[in-house]
Amino acid sequence: MVKMVVSAGKIPYPKSVFFIITNEFCERFSYYGMKAVLGLFLINVLGYSEDKSTVVYHVFSMLCYFTPVFGAMIADSLLGKFKTILYLSIVYAIGNVVLSLAATPPLQIPTETFSMLGLLLIAIGTGGIKPCVSAFGGDQFTLPQQALQLSSFFSIFYFSINAGSLLSTFITPIFRKDVQCFGAETCYPLAFGVPAVLMVVSLVVFVIGRPWYTCRKPEGNITMDVAKCVTHAISQKSKSNIKREHWLDHASGKYDSELIESVKRLLKILVLYIPLPVFWALFDQQGSRWTFQATRMDGEVFGYIIKPDQMQVLNPFLILAFIPIFDQIIYPGLAKIGLLKKPLQRLTVGGVLAGIAFVVSGILELQLEPTYAVKLGANEAHVNFINGLPCPVKMELEGNNSTQIEAFGQHILKQIEAGKTYATKFTPAGEGCESYKPFDYQLNARNKEARSYLIMSEGTTASIKEATSSDKLKKDGEGASKIKFVFLGFGDSISRKESIQFKHGDSFMKVWQEPEVEDDGHGKKAAAVSVDGVPVSEFDSGNYKTDPHEQTLVLMTPAIESKDISKKYVTIGNIKPKQGGNYVYVIKKESGADKFDIKEYVITQPNSIHMLWLVPQYVIITIGEVMFSVTGLQFAFSQAPATMKSVLQAAWLLTVAFGNVIVVFLAEFKIFEEQSKEFFLYSGLMFVDMIIFAVLACFYKPVEIGQVEDPDNNTVEMRESSPGRRKNEEYKDA
Repeated sequence: MVKMVVSAGKIPYPKSVFFIITNEFCERFSYYGMKAVLGLFLINVLGYSEDKSTVVYHVFSMLCYFTPVFGAMIADSLLGKFKTILYLSIVYAIGNVVLSLAATPPLQIPTETFSMLGLLLIAIGTGGIKPCVSAFGGDQFTLPQQALQLSSFFSIFYFSINAGSLLSTFITPIFRKDVQCFGAETCYPLAFGVPAVLMVVSLVVFVIGRPWYTCRKPEGNITMDVAKCVTHAISQKSKSNIKREHWLDHASGKYDSELIESVKRLLKILVLYIPLPVFWALFDQQGSRWTFQATRMDGEVFGYIIKPDQMQVLNPFLILAFIPIFDQIIYPGLAKIGLLKKPLQRLTVGGVLAGIAFVVSGILELQLEPTYAVKLGANEAHVNFINGLPCPVKMELEGNNSTQIEAFGQHILKQIEAGKTYATKFTPAGEGCESYKPFDYQLNARNKEARSYLIMSEGTTASIKEATSSDKLKKDGEGASKIKFVFLGFGDSISRKESIQFKHGDSFMKVWQEPEVEDDGHGKKAAAVSVDGVPVSEFDSGNYKTDPHEQTLVLMTPAIESKDISKKYVTIGNIKPKQGGNYVYVIKKESGADKFDIKEYVITQPNSIHMLWLVPQYVIITIGEVMFSVTGLQFAFSQAPATMKSVLQAAWLLTVAFGNVIVVFLAEFKIFEEQSKEFFLYSGLMFVDMIIFAVLACFYKPVEIGQVEDPDNNTVEMRESSPGRRKNEEYKDA
């Protein structure tokens, strides 16, 4: 509670709040930074499918918004705000450390188990302190003398939240992708480690400020009183034959009339809360489904590659811009023409905009689907024929129509029946192939496997050769390019142990060798191994990953001793793999000369639609958030009695939690195979939900509430009204 003391002297600004503000900045940096990369960690390290990653991500989010209810009860009824923040921050910091250690390969601890433990501790910690921090900051002020200082505190407090969110959402993906550690292509230990350090710093700063804090004793939790009152009324109603004007009046024998009347007003508002979870079901998918969607898009902008998880920074950035624009320009302008003057109208339009955002994301997904990798089902195989001859080749496959493969072209059979052998006939024809006779081949289509076959010349005859390793169809979850080399004419290179190395500009680059198995035996996805180059082999190299930009291939000879490294290699040529593309490169070395020919063949199409096409859906859903979330809280708090505002806070957080439950349910019971259809389903749910809300709003009768609230019953966190910050940050994100 805010202190209410009448004094003639001027009270100095409490120094203690700067510890609280610093604590909040570090904690928000930690939370948003960790959560920004969490979705990709679940896919690329733990090896979860997108559906399972979505389930885990939203179960975590759900817990983050269920636990604040218990945190508030502990603070108000048992420990007080300071001890609650302190103890749960320790739990929070331990969770961050555990998650960072779980992502560290050399430790070889059960990654999945420790990751889930870390996330559970983080959810308990961040949720538990969520309703306490700003209220504790408000306790440092004395009212009414420090009313202006209290207002400035909230402005600084919410700025610290935004600063932590913006910086961490942009920076943490850089730690994840642009830093390589422990031989891996990414550095999740650092991406989780930096937020862990910030959380420890947050805890230390908070403890240092202890001598200057004003700490209040627990005074009881109104949420518990409301729950007891409602429970008692229901119990008494079931036992009594007396008819009352309102069923809550049955509690009058135990609870005073003021509490009962306040609960009646509260319940009228809570009825309007019933449709709210659907909005949060859509909104919170920015960190899951929308981030996964971004991984399948092209992020290159003038040589810089936007990380998929960095797109999440758009929301806090846009919210800062939109709130003052709406408060000062859009709402007043619309009011002049009689539009959106009532809060419930704005809230309804905000929900509709969220639905429209998912229509946009669904349309975008439809454009992306043709670039996605083929998903092989049971008894299906993927076959890639590469024509290495300088003339067309006619291919006649048993049970299929004949096909002509152009000179140096390719033909892919995406999904043919596996587990059988196909009699195949190849007929080279045309200039340069006069001496080649038709030949037969028995094609063995392996179940759920992709394989390349090279039609090639051996002296005066043509033949076909199968690659020794299977092709990778699935796009890389980090946006890297997957490549495989086929070597022709490199017989001497094998004996000299030569390798293909990669140069970008003047620098040599590492590449990552893809594992043959999916699981590393310690509960996580087998990681690609960092190597300096690709050893030359008798035919194909196996699968590797490289960064998607132009590179120069060089043939490195380790046996040559020279301080000048340029004398140890010869240049082969350039390749330019693109984001998300999977390729086979056939490299032919001319006999007796350092001349090479490189041919590129695409197995899986690269990401061809730019990531900036995500901006419209982010803009629309952020406008929806301004109109829905901010307006919703303002309306509810203007209608509720002062004593009930903390109950509304708890109920608001629960709507966010239940919104995540909806996502978990739909992801777990996958209704559609195509992601676009799921996006359209969410938009449809949102539109229906807003129709229901509009009907409820029509039956709601607003009450006129005075502007002066009882300060002894009004918690500080309910009084913030600065237009410069997402006003629900206190209730949803802080």
